[in-house]
Amino acid sequence: MAEAPRETVETDVLVIGAGGAGMRGAVAAALSGARVTVICKSLLGKAHTVMAEGGMAAALGNVAHLDSWEAHFADTMKGGKLINNWRMAEIHAKEAPERVLELERWGAVFDRTRDGLIHQRPFGAHTYPRLAHIGDRTGLELIRSLQDVLVHTPAVDVHMEVTVASLLTSDGRVAGALAYARADGRLILYRARAILLATGGAGKIYRITSNSWESTGDGTGLAYEAGAQLQDMEFVQFHPTGMVWPPGVRGILVTEGVRGEGGLLRNKEGDRFMEKYDPERMELSARDVVARAINSEVLAGRGSPHGGAFLDITHRSPDFIKSKLPSMYEQFLKLAKVDITKEPMEVAPTIHYYMGGVRVDAETGATNVSGLFAAGEVASGLHGANRLGGNSLSDLLVFGKRAGEAAGAFAGAHGGSAPIDSRQLEQATERLLAPLRRPHGDSPYRLMSELQEVCTKYAPIIREEKGLREGLEKVLELGGRAQLCGTGGPNGRAFNPGWHTAQDLHGMLINAEALFRSAIERKESRGAHARSDYPRLDARWAELNLITEKTPDGMAVRAVENKPLPYELTEVISQSFKRYTPEEIS
Repeated sequence: MAEAPRETVETDVLVIGAGGAGMRGAVAAALSGARVTVICKSLLGKAHTVMAEGGMAAALGNVAHLDSWEAHFADTMKGGKLINNWRMAEIHAKEAPERVLELERWGAVFDRTRDGLIHQRPFGAHTYPRLAHIGDRTGLELIRSLQDVLVHTPAVDVHMEVTVASLLTSDGRVAGALAYARADGRLILYRARAILLATGGAGKIYRITSNSWESTGDGTGLAYEAGAQLQDMEFVQFHPTGMVWPPGVRGILVTEGVRGEGGLLRNKEGDRFMEKYDPERMELSARDVVARAINSEVLAGRGSPHGGAFLDITHRSPDFIKSKLPSMYEQFLKLAKVDITKEPMEVAPTIHYYMGGVRVDAETGATNVSGLFAAGEVASGLHGANRLGGNSLSDLLVFGKRAGEAAGAFAGAHGGSAPIDSRQLEQATERLLAPLRRPHGDSPYRLMSELQEVCTKYAPIIREEKGLREGLEKVLELGGRAQLCGTGGPNGRAFNPGWHTAQDLHGMLINAEALFRSAIERKESRGAHARSDYPRLDARWAELNLITEKTPDGMAVRAVENKPLPYELTEVISQSFKRYTPEEIS
């Protein structure tokens, strides 16, 4: 008989994750009249959202008066290589301006134009200067502003340093979640009428990543195990610019705002190499294009000393750099002993963002599991094959609000929580506690390290079938070993990081397997998914999304047709294409 949870919490809406999407969703659910409980794996205010530094995209038209929601929509669809959920892209483009202005009303302090309007900077693959920003600390300002609103919103309770181990369902509807407190290991049963997943991505399955320690794919793993569908898991974004030296800081993000403010990319010979890869947009090309360009320069022997490229903004004045990019100035000075007002930065691609995630309804964020919603990076659809910089923060606001409202409405329409299946709870508890009963099992730290090496080696920026299949075999082997990992001994549950790692590993393995299976199936190169054995776009795959789901025989991946664009939106995209060459479109 498995141990029973020591604590039970009743709520209307359970929000798992306290980044931008989670906090905006919690506020929306509470304002709809629901009691809301927010769970965060770390401390409130420490979400990975702060790493979105350069700005949030919204067609305010404050700097470029010709900007419009139509232009923003077209840029997003083109960046995603047209397999985006077009309705999500439409909603996002239309509603992002109001969400940014709302954030300003809630206290966010944006940089201003001379006329006192919110300033907007240019960013890669955006036709117009569109990113509202606060220097290069935009994500941090978003988190601070939302946190202030959250803690002053009635009917919201926040549980910090709690990890969710399993979602519980009853007759196809969510009933609650099993979790544990990281400090002392006590088990907590959350009973809820609706659940909103806002857990971010799974960047930690790679060795070199801009992601923080929390980004272990918890939400996608929880949703998959509960019967929700995942979508487009092959699309993982390599941000073109992460730090590369010294080794201890490798992968830390260098914001696209550096390029937005005029930074130039050069190889070791001093050549501005983006002229070869995108002569019109140069450094402000889409992230997938710039990342592969740096990779190509390195493979051709023209890389920087530590396997990257040089990002140079020294042609700008020191005062300009320190005012527009204060975090980057401090980051390089403290971590790399490089003064970016005098020396170029050394950068290389780093894993940054998951375009794939839980498949959701465009209007509400609802999944195929009744009562389960998702928003933010954990949800798929908006970004298609490649996310444009700046779209992530406005995504959090637009769909965090929508999913929170929908979760609150669902909770209000269902008078009580679904009953907890005692057998399901017992099985979830047994899986969670099993590593503690194996003092001599395989180390979860070793398994996590091996998984990161497998993803880095076999699902890199340019992939091929042989490597992907070898990688899948290794992931499955690691999954078998993880079933027997051990974290017991004298530490018990209190402050036991090995046990926490074993739990993280469970979700990471699900994400890695979905990545490899989906990447094998998509036999073309599109956006962030590049195949050396299928180097071109295939028009047939433009009509297909890949769905990952749990079956009695294990994980299965199948292709489904995406919904066709309405004629009027096709015309919007067609008109915008006329500004670009056929090579750029492909």
